[in-house]
Amino acid sequence: MKITVEEVRRVATLCRLGLSETEAAKLASELEAILAYVEQLRELDTSTVEGTSHAVPIVCPTREDRWRPSGIEDRLLQRAPVREDRFLRVPKIIE
Repeated sequence: MKITVEEVRRVATLCRLGLSETEAAKLASELEAILAYVEQLRELDTSTVEGTSHAVPIVCPTREDRWRPSGIEDRLLQRAPVREDRFLRVPKIIE
C-alpha cells in the first residue's frame, strides 16, 4: 500500500505534530514498509493456530480479599472538619 507524504502531513496535522519535509518523507516510507509487512502476515494460514491472550503462560497469584484495619481511621476522623459518629460528614451534592 502506497503512503503519500500528503497523507502523513494530514495525520500529523490532526495529531498537531510539526514535521519537516524530511521527517514526513521518512515516516511515509517507514509506514509503507510496516504495512507491507502486515500484508505478508495476512498471507499466513492461521486457521489451525489456537488464539491466545498472552505469548507465554501467565499465572496471576491472587489472595483472599478481606478487610483488615489500616490504623489510620482515628487520625483521619480527628482531622475531619465535620464528622458524625465514625463517619465523615460531607455536603449534599445531589438533590
